[in-house]
Amino acid sequence: MRFVPVIAVALLVPTQVQAAASVNGRWYTDKKDSIVEIGQCGASVCGKVVKILAPTPNGKPAIDSNNPDPKLRTRPILGMTILSGFKDAGKEWGGSIYDPRAGKTYRSTLARLTNGTLRVKGCVGPFCKAFIFTPVK
Repeated sequence: MRFVPVIAVALLVPTQVQAAASVNGRWYTDKKDSIVEIGQCGASVCGKVVKILAPTPNGKPAIDSNNPDPKLRTRPILGMTILSGFKDAGKEWGGSIYDPRAGKTYRSTLARLTNGTLRVKGCVGPFCKAFIFTPVK
């Protein structure tokens, strides 16, 4: 059994863990109606709405009107954290995304694609929907 020492040595050599590519920066949302800035928030990564690009129909600041909590329905979307608790999960980042249009929070992943865009995925159970954010230049 000559291969046993080789297997034993292979088990002792640490394997490289692949880190997810950085997602930090300023990103246009998929509809290009706002800009989200992603960066460190303590021990995790989060993203906040830093600019609203699409005017509201009534000309007033956009608010979180679809939030299930009536007390939060008047809070402004500008400055709101919509990506939270993201941690490096290997090839992507795992955390939560809040969708103010639906007033719901979803399990989410973020992945930097080779073309420089960001795939943002929101999931309910096994069902996911992906969106592409583009970098602000």
